Amino acid sequence: MADPKGFLTTGREVAKTRPVGERLKDWNEVYVPGSLLPIISKQAGRCMDCGIPFCHNGCPLGNLIPEWNDYAYREDWAAASERLHATNNFPEFTGRLCPAPCEAACVLGINQPAVTIKNVEVSIIDKAWDSGDVTPQPPERLSGKTVAVIGSGPAGLAAAQQLTRAGHTVAVYERADRIGGLLRYGIPEFKMEKVHINRRIEQMRAEGTKFRTEVEIGVDVDAAQLRRRYDAVVIAAGATVSRDLPVPGRELNGIHFAMEYLPLANKVQEGDFVAPPITAEGKHVVVIGGGDTGADCVGTAHRQGAASVTQLEIMPRPGEERSAGQPWPTFPMLYKVTSAHEEGGERVYAVSTTRFEGDEDGNVAALHLVEVDFVDGKLTPRAGTERRIPAQLVTLAMGFTGTDRSNGLVDQFGLELDDRGNVARDADFATNVDGVFVAGDAGRGQSLIVWAIAEGRSAARGVDRFLTGASELPAPIRPTDRALTV
Repeated sequence: MADPKGFLTTGREVAKTRPVGERLKDWNEVYVPGSLLPIISKQAGRCMDCGIPFCHNGCPLGNLIPEWNDYAYREDWAAASERLHATNNFPEFTGRLCPAPCEAACVLGINQPAVTIKNVEVSIIDKAWDSGDVTPQPPERLSGKTVAVIGSGPAGLAAAQQLTRAGHTVAVYERADRIGGLLRYGIPEFKMEKVHINRRIEQMRAEGTKFRTEVEIGVDVDAAQLRRRYDAVVIAAGATVSRDLPVPGRELNGIHFAMEYLPLANKVQEGDFVAPPITAEGKHVVVIGGGDTGADCVGTAHRQGAASVTQLEIMPRPGEERSAGQPWPTFPMLYKVTSAHEEGGERVYAVSTTRFEGDEDGNVAALHLVEVDFVDGKLTPRAGTERRIPAQLVTLAMGFTGTDRSNGLVDQFGLELDDRGNVARDADFATNVDGVFVAGDAGRGQSLIVWAIAEGRSAARGVDRFLTGASELPAPIRPTDRALTV
């Protein structure tokens, strides 16, 4: 156990953010560098040796949270890093980007603020990198088997690293010009600087993983070629088809999917552009969608110098405390103020867009909306609440509906889909096609980064067993497992 009285004597304290006026002038991460290390040991000491650590239930990776909390409390950073990596290939990603369902399931959280598990996690891994404790782990021997991984997001990278370390020769195919998937081009720099991806890629290269960028399977290489070249294939292409908003005026210029807008801002930080082809500078910006991707659009628009930013959400505003209908240890839907929301803008709940209005040049100029009620589970417009708001840039951040089929990947492989449009798989993450497996959002549907990494690790076990007849790789989840929600 860490500190036997820590949860009684120490209050919750989280990472400090830089002043809004300062951070809006750059694209660096919003947190004060080094602010966690002086406080994190005491924060880890709040872990209360609860007997049954429900944080394990909250995290699909099965992270050994009480163990690395204890090591962090004792400042044994090398041991903490070893325990952290035992279940998670990329804790610097999850420590920055995961919404922390582990904290929602923390036993201390029943009647006190939960342990700052996410902050402890990122402190351990950042310390490990600084201390040189994160090193390549190449296999002792090669199996002679080859695996292609399609997609380089967290699921694909996790599967690739696990299979490489098991001795297989692995090549990761990515259709974009850089490795990382949505980590690279969907997550803004102010949430996670890309140095964290780059050094993991270098670690994986040193272990033996090969990377092929700007190769789209189904277009540049067809499925038959890939299957002839490799003994197994892992499809980790994500659920990249954005949900659209088919209302009058959708065709106007200036209305973009979030994943058309966000990558361009990241490409500026990579040095590809001096200024992004789509920018919020000087414009009234409306973000449709109240989730994390919408918040990323808000923070990006602020940094580009938007005249105003309004975020619309069709659902009512959530409460700030758990309701009786969302009991511990489920992951509650609560009102959340992200760093992007701290920076300004207006959030409007329980509204639905009815149409877009354009100017004489075919550019979007305004958005018309109406307040809505949910009656018996149905969306009902509220009479007399229609209004118009200025909008010269609109981003659609309403989630994703499934795997891209336009490039032929699904049809060329002959993959069966489930009733939700995801690639169907069995208990070993195998598709209906012999030797072809699926991991991440392509099989699960849109989900969290921890589920993506867990899927990649679990699918790797299925592939390893297919190739060798047995596997010692861990499989933290089954394809049918779901988050603990109401």
